[in-house]
Amino acid sequence: MSQKLFELDGQVALVTGAGQGMGLGVARSLATQGARVVVNDYYPERAESAAAQLRSEGFEACAAPGDITSAEVRDSIVATAEREFGTVSILVNNAGVPPGMPDSLRQFKDLADEDFELQLDLNLRAILGLTRRVMDGMVEQGHGRIIIISSESWRTGLQFGLTNYAAAKSAALGFMRHLAHEVGRKGITANAVSLGTMNNFGDYAEYAKATAVGRTGTPEDVGAAVAYLASREASWMSGQVLPLNGGSITA
Repeated sequence: MSQKLFELDGQVALVTGAGQGMGLGVARSLATQGARVVVNDYYPERAESAAAQLRSEGFEACAAPGDITSAEVRDSIVATAEREFGTVSILVNNAGVPPGMPDSLRQFKDLADEDFELQLDLNLRAILGLTRRVMDGMVEQGHGRIIIISSESWRTGLQFGLTNYAAAKSAALGFMRHLAHEVGRKGITANAVSLGTMNNFGDYAEYAKATAVGRTGTPEDVGAAVAYLASREASWMSGQVLPLNGGSITA
């Protein structure tokens, strides 16, 4: 009897920023495929609520809240995952929107140094730190998936005031490509999903018109892409950026 496609039975997935929206969609998709899911969110009540929701749907899930820009919190989150479910085999670096964004978007000339540090802390340093924390376990078991949720803002210029955000996202993609070569022969892949306009920040009807499919993205769209990258079937895909944008950018 053949194994069903994209099966994740026995895998432990840690998803950051998974208390709502795209992150929760990713957590649900991984759980649907059989993974035991650790839900991180900056806000404890959101992490707990999302984990409880997944459990009510029949999935194995636990909450590990906290600010992942803190090294101590990163250690605590991974320790929770290992205590509850075992070695983390799937790390989804989804958290990427600091509190107050997008309302705080400003043009480059109006940004202070701390505005860049905020984005670098969340969209680069936290990814480096969490990856370092789970890497030994992945190497020991000979299997792992590092997945970064990125943004198409790294690929194309926009007028919205995203220079600091896009700079940090671009840096994380450079890290991902080199990591893929360092760990590929140890059974570990590293990839990114680059999102176009999603439906999580209000009414984007005008942006939907610019896509080939005529709509913005959903949590289910993101979850499906991540479930593939997390699977054994994606073992020959590494160091890649998967555009998920509805056809708004086709090159």
